Amino acid sequence: MKFSTIALAATLLIPSMASALAPVDGYKVVATYPHSTDSYTEGFYYQNGLFYEGTGLKGNSAVLVIQPETGKILQRHTLPPQYFGEGIINVGSTIYEWTWQTHIGFVYDQFTLRPIRQFTYSGEGWGMTRTAKEIITSDGSDTLRFRDPRTFAEVRHIVVHDGITKIDQLNELEYIKGEIYANVWHSDRIARISPVDGHVIAWIDLTGILPDDQRINNESVLNGIAYDAQHDRIFVTGKQWPKVFEIKIVPRGAILRPAHRKLNGPEHTVMH
Repeated sequence: MKFSTIALAATLLIPSMASALAPVDGYKVVATYPHSTDSYTEGFYYQNGLFYEGTGLKGNSAVLVIQPETGKILQRHTLPPQYFGEGIINVGSTIYEWTWQTHIGFVYDQFTLRPIRQFTYSGEGWGMTRTAKEIITSDGSDTLRFRDPRTFAEVRHIVVHDGITKIDQLNELEYIKGEIYANVWHSDRIARISPVDGHVIAWIDLTGILPDDQRINNESVLNGIAYDAQHDRIFVTGKQWPKVFEIKIVPRGAILRPAHRKLNGPEHTVMH
């Protein structure tokens, strides 16, 4: 009896589902920098030798320009108390910031942090990064949206997945060497995501990078990725963490896991 072409194709695809799962890499801490435990980090990037940070919580939300070596705040713009600040990113000579649930975003002059204009959007605001042409945003779901910087309108979107498992709770974002790096809320993992089809290329397991006794509460989670393209440096931090960590990724090779398992929890010994 002959197999149909469809049946044969299905037979060949079944074993590939497990092998398609992303490898889980470790990390090495290269350096540490001070970080204010007052800063509830929601947005984070590096530019021209400085950290730019957007902080959350109503009444405590701000955009900060920080000297990495000392943690000194060089500039600060405080949001009105009704806003819960979220992701930020530089676009040309401006900084974009949006807010959690108020559907209002702001554009600032990069050099003075002076507000230039406002914009609106639907849904919740979480993380934000950009390519050379588009802003990429997360909203806590498994979907990343690519937006036109001029209008903030959605151009396209991708659904993030590892094998057949969709990955939701996507939070702070950074665009590094053609990949989207994403924090997963309440997880010590960072997902490296293809901007083409949303598949997870690899995970970075940061378990143990900040001991639990140095976290203020259960919401003091990993959330903040910045990249220094000139010197190829990756920085990570978290909400109200006392430190920013400069890390190197330590590859571990592909690790097969059952396709039905959740991928957000730590599973492996930390490699320092």
